[in-house]
Amino acid sequence: MQGPTSHLYFSQRLRLHYVDWGNENAPALLLIHGGRDHCRNWDWVSERLLDRYHIIAPDLRGHGDSEWSTGASYNEINYVYDIAQLVLQKKMAPVTIIAHSLGGSIALLYAGLFPETVKKVVAIEGLGPSPEMMERMREARIEKRVRSWIEMRREAAGRVPRKYPTIEDAVARMKEENTHLDDAQARHLTVHGAVQNEDGTYSWKFDNYVRMGGGPGGLSVEDQRRIWGCITAPVLLVRGMESWASDPAIDGRIEHFKDARLANIEKAGHWSHHDQLDVFMGHVNAFLGKG
Repeated sequence: MQGPTSHLYFSQRLRLHYVDWGNENAPALLLIHGGRDHCRNWDWVSERLLDRYHIIAPDLRGHGDSEWSTGASYNEINYVYDIAQLVLQKKMAPVTIIAHSLGGSIALLYAGLFPETVKKVVAIEGLGPSPEMMERMREARIEKRVRSWIEMRREAAGRVPRKYPTIEDAVARMKEENTHLDDAQARHLTVHGAVQNEDGTYSWKFDNYVRMGGGPGGLSVEDQRRIWGCITAPVLLVRGMESWASDPAIDGRIEHFKDARLANIEKAGHWSHHDQLDVFMGHVNAFLGKG
């Protein structure tokens, strides 16, 4: 597979990394990965679209080859700011966005806040926990949620990144996380997602603090849904039918968008763009049309 070129940009004094697949005269396509992932997880999707688009795929702050955030500020609004800076600095508007999980949430918020800059959005399970899960979480009083988050942060402060004796051990862990991956996929994702330590072992590149998210002070569910309602671009919501994510047509969340459609993909988990690439790309190509 022909690879992209690596570049850096700056946002809120952080040095952030992205890859560029070339074809600079084509329409802009932004690919945003999910939590604890990296920009090279899009390589198979990029290979299918690089002849039609100028593709840029960033590593989110604290992920991949991007700098870790001082103070571990990993709330969604900071991620959205970083994406807004990338689109602005690289003059990508009007941009088409394909994004996964955390990246999907970021993409939808960005599209609602800057609707004039977005052409179309494909969000793979980017709506977060189901309404039922959110309701259970909100049953706990705010003081209990904040105290619990503080205690979890303290615990995370003393956590040492897990070390794997060999790259093969890291590949095995990757396959445990997503059992749909074949050996070649797992190795590719691991090679780009892990770094060799000085003692010869391997650890994942992401900052352990990204597991904590932004804490209890982020956007409310109501605020997020209001922002979704500001999106003017067509939206394709994608869901793997073997994932933990609930169906947005059944739970009602699709109703918060002006123009959204849903693709449920069989025999796919949370990473449908890996688990059923051909089926996923069929939905994407039909949605994007000629770009």
